[in-house]
Amino acid sequence: MVRGGEIQLIVDGVMVPAFEGETVGIALAASGYLELRTSPSHGEARGMFCLMGVCQECVVEVDGHTAPACITLVHDLMRITTDSLSVQRRSALGEEVHK
Repeated sequence: MVRGGEIQLIVDGVMVPAFEGETVGIALAASGYLELRTSPSHGEARGMFCLMGVCQECVVEVDGHTAPACITLVHDLMRITTDSLSVQRRSALGEEVHK
């Protein structure tokens, strides 16, 4: 199998390598990003679980929109923000945000 061309993602402001044809989840996992968000109720770490877009455990912000990392294909200079939903929820509830 031939791997796609190397591209760059911008993850939480950091340049991260990826390859065309990969999903966001695979590219992030290959670069060590296994915890993609925290649960809004207990603050527990969440990452990829079902790998088919059903469970929503791996939801991240991609170019300003929420998307499941496990089924979203990468593109060059894609902007990804991990844990943005949990931060927004905690802020909306008036809770202190630690990131």
